[in-house]
This record gives sequence, structure tokens and C-alpha cells, in this order.
Amino acid sequence: MDYDQLASFLEVAKLQSFSRAAEKMFRTQPAISAQVRLLEQECGEKLFDRSGKKVLLTPAGEILNRYAEKLLGLHKEALQAIAELNQTPRGKLYIGANEATCLYVLPKTFARFKQLYPLVQISIYRNFSHKILQKVQEGALDLGIVTLPLTANNLEVIPVFRDEVQVVVPKSHPLAKHKSVTVEELAHHPLILPKTGHTRVVIDRLLRAHRDHLQISMELASVETIKKFVGAGLGISLISRTYAQPEVAAGVLKLIPLEGQKLYRELGLVYRRDRYLSLPTKVFIEVVRESTKTSNSGSSSTTNTVTIR
Repeated sequence: MDYDQLASFLEVAKLQSFSRAAEKMFRTQPAISAQVRLLEQECGEKLFDRSGKKVLLTPAGEILNRYAEKLLGLHKEALQAIAELNQTPRGKLYIGANEATCLYVLPKTFARFKQLYPLVQISIYRNFSHKILQKVQEGALDLGIVTLPLTANNLEVIPVFRDEVQVVVPKSHPLAKHKSVTVEELAHHPLILPKTGHTRVVIDRLLRAHRDHLQISMELASVETIKKFVGAGLGISLISRTYAQPEVAAGVLKLIPLEGQKLYRELGLVYRRDRYLSLPTKVFIEVVRESTKTSNSGSSSTTNTVTIR
């Protein structure tokens, strides 16, 4: 059993065809068939069911498929680790984050990283936190930036962002004159809320005592859309302070703290601790750690605050 045989086996399993696998690997079909036959002889089991139009894995093939992916993955990582010795970081870095994080949290970090390591190309996968976690677990992403807290034993978590969630209203709204807003006052106005996610869970918990008379005007998936609709006077919402700063500075929206309690949204950089980290991944983590230290060094703790999780 060698890596070339396993690569041929995986390609046939993926494409469900010997001829298409041969075409993809620039080889002849008899050559691919011979490699699979050698694997079957070594395993003592048929690996493919060739009776139908498609070539399908047998139960033995399913087992080998899982291990072959791991073996080839480790082989690739070993070669990459050796190649990276004494090299300048280069290549591609795959990171997952949601839209608002890409717009308001990451730009400065990315700018610093690209300044230090211009040869690394960054590819961003934008989606919700649970989708990003899934991709990190599968190995499709090197790193993810997700909402905290989370529970996963095989993940390393580096807190990178903590921001107060406040009420956001149009500049002309009656509540805009208030220095703070109670939860009861909030519940008596049409609300525009995030459709899903941790922030929505926190908001639902906050408003639980008033759910019988809540006025949920809209449920939207995008922070940008929420801000646009709030600005248009269709309702009010709760949002991280940082995300609304451009509109606040432009005089379109007003941020108001909640009275009696503080809500926070927290983000963390996550990666699999049991997976080999490429050189671009390692240096990006270091840049994040340094930027987190810098931002934390100038902050002081606030009393009587609560992070709702």
C-alpha cells in the first residue's frame, strides 16, 4: 500500500468512475484499475462495487476511504512542514468569519498581517459561527473567528474581541434623547432582530419576561441590513457598538446603553489543536495574539457589568 495507490483509490471513490479518475490524474484507466486491484489484494476485500452505472464503495472501501484521507493528509502536512523550514511564510491561508466580523473586526489585523507577510494569500469563508466551526473541524479552514462561548475539546480558543451590545435607534426616535433604556421600554417598540445566532439567543433571554407583548417587526440575517432598516425608521434593535459606529458618526443612528445591565458580544479565534498548523497559520495566530495584547493593555475593567451567555 503506497501513497500513489491511495491517491488513485480516493479519486475513483470521489468521482465514482475509473475513467474519470484516470482522466483527472492524467493516467490510463488500466493503470488506475491495476493500482486499485493491488489495494484489494492487500486488503483481502473488494473495495468497489462495479455492478451499476456508478462505481460505489463497498463497506471495506468505506473504511479504507476514511483512513486513506487521513494518511494522505498527514503525508502532505509532513512535506509542507519540511518545506517550510527557514522559509518566508507564503501560500494560502483559509479563514472563516461572518460578514460583520470581516467588516468591523478584521481589517486592521489583516492590514498588519499583509504588511508583515505580503506573500501569504488570504481566502475568507463567510458564514455563521456554527458553519465555520464545522469547516474548522473538517479541516477545510485553517482558522475560524466565531462567537463565544463554545465547547469543543479539540479546539484552541483565543479571545480576540469583546464589545458592548447596545440599543440602536434612528436619530429622530423618541428614545434617542434617553441616556439609557430599560428592557421594559425596549419591549414596547417595534424590534428588528437578528434571525439566528448567539446574539439572538441573548436578546431572547433578555426579553423573555416581556415576550407576551413584544413587537418583533422584522428578523434579518445581516447586520448591515438591520442598520439600514433601523435607519429607515422600521424599528429599533440591539447591536454591538463597533458595528454601528459609522452610522453614529454620520448622524443617522444613535446608540443607547441598557439600564441596569450590560450585554457583551465576544469573539474568539479557533483552530484544531490536533492538526498540523502551516507556517502562514502560525504567524497569523501570532499577529492576532500581539494585537489582542495591545488592545487589552489600554483597557480597564468596568464594575457592575455582566456578560450574558
